[in-house]
Amino acid sequence: MRTIRGIIDKQAENQPDKVFLIAPEPGLELTYRQLQRDSESLGKHLIKRGVNKGDKVSFMLSNGYQTAKLFLGVMYSGIIIAPLNLTAQPSQLEYIVEHSDTKIIFVSEDHREKLEAVVKKVPLEIQVIPIDVDNETIFPAEDLAGISLPEVSEDDDALLLYTSGTTGVPKGVILTHKNMVAGGEYTTMAHKLTKHDRALCSLPVYHINGQVVTTVAPVVHGGSVVMPHRFHTSDFWQLISEYKCTWFSVVPTIISYLINATDPYAEGKNLSLDQLRFGRSASSALPPSLHKEFEAKFKVSVIETMGLTETAAPIFSNLIEEEKRKYGSPGIAVGNEAKVVDKDGYELPHRQVGEILIRGDNVMKEYYKAPDITASTLVDGWLHTGDLGHQDEDGFFFITGRLKELIIKGGENIAPAEIDEALYKHPAVLEAAAVGVPDDVYGQEIKAFVVLKPGIQATEKEILDWCEKELGKFKTPKWVVFKESLPKGPSGKIQRLKLAEE
Repeated sequence: MRTIRGIIDKQAENQPDKVFLIAPEPGLELTYRQLQRDSESLGKHLIKRGVNKGDKVSFMLSNGYQTAKLFLGVMYSGIIIAPLNLTAQPSQLEYIVEHSDTKIIFVSEDHREKLEAVVKKVPLEIQVIPIDVDNETIFPAEDLAGISLPEVSEDDDALLLYTSGTTGVPKGVILTHKNMVAGGEYTTMAHKLTKHDRALCSLPVYHINGQVVTTVAPVVHGGSVVMPHRFHTSDFWQLISEYKCTWFSVVPTIISYLINATDPYAEGKNLSLDQLRFGRSASSALPPSLHKEFEAKFKVSVIETMGLTETAAPIFSNLIEEEKRKYGSPGIAVGNEAKVVDKDGYELPHRQVGEILIRGDNVMKEYYKAPDITASTLVDGWLHTGDLGHQDEDGFFFITGRLKELIIKGGENIAPAEIDEALYKHPAVLEAAAVGVPDDVYGQEIKAFVVLKPGIQATEKEILDWCEKELGKFKTPKWVVFKESLPKGPSGKIQRLKLAEE
């Protein structure tokens, strides 16, 4: 049975004393047997508090010991977990809390005031339970005799997760137990993960990558995960060394920060990195120049991948064998099927750009309370991703942009990623994003937003001259705007559409 309960019970039976979770800050560990017992106990506590199968329970927490236990334990119980984004604006948070129909929200003290102000505006009875993610327990000992958990099937809803909502109100994605387990299976398959592997979770567990790739997938293959509160450049390599992590999952923004902030091979550090098999990059396109620079500096291979909230994370991945990977591509379809179609839905031949469609056990059930959007997104079993790209003769996919982000200048389609790649090659650029803005002559013109590396200067003219050399005059941005930071979603993905509104 492909359920969260099923995979936890399997590991608890096969390797009960194997450590599944390590929380560095409090120094706590959790075995598979403890995960099973604590998940069952959590479910009974929730049922005693009036939560039933199919109800929603939320948390507003940074990563940590209790965060991982809540995420898995709620689903284990037959209840739907609906995590809240820590970076959500109050109006967006208010919409999500009300729209989700959540019954209980677990919150840490540092987010309690913000949450309680939102809950007061929502016409629902919601229990707010403050907790410390570093505590060993949440609830005091209670008599739970006579309470039993409901049966759970693979078609039952497991997760309600809201998209970032950069183009309107957030959409609530419903993923079933089968979807969640399939996401873990496809991650395991792509990277040939085993019970001997240990992941470093650097991405938040209120985001699909942190949820499926580094929390659910280790349960699927019986591995383990190290889960600090949040990503820091200062302790990233230290955690990998101290806890003998064999792989990690990051996003291009983190890769850029690590390149410019750390050197694990510096004299006197004495870090143990020999066991590290690979790093994994997802969320947005990884510029090949950045990819190669990271591998050269840190002597760690990076596997570029791609996933969506609507597909329980993974859809494409490069192969574990380095000689079979391709820079600039998120890889081949692993587990699910994929195709590229034109605007009329006809499949396109190799190397022709169109919209990418996905079909598989990882594809969402629906958008919550949005049957019309669901019907236009899920057609004949295929998920319309809204991503533009093409497939080569070897089955590798290449992403050229989003339908909504495509720059159309003088009738010519220009992929923002192509301009980003040229910008990232400039030695002064730390972060970059190109967008299309209205123009009376061309319909759209190109504006580039750039964050410079600390202590390095560059002028707009220098950047534009560089782009003209790399891209030619037509695709060179008309303007360069320097910023201290670029807006990002919960995974660290740059939110291009927000920049276009500036």
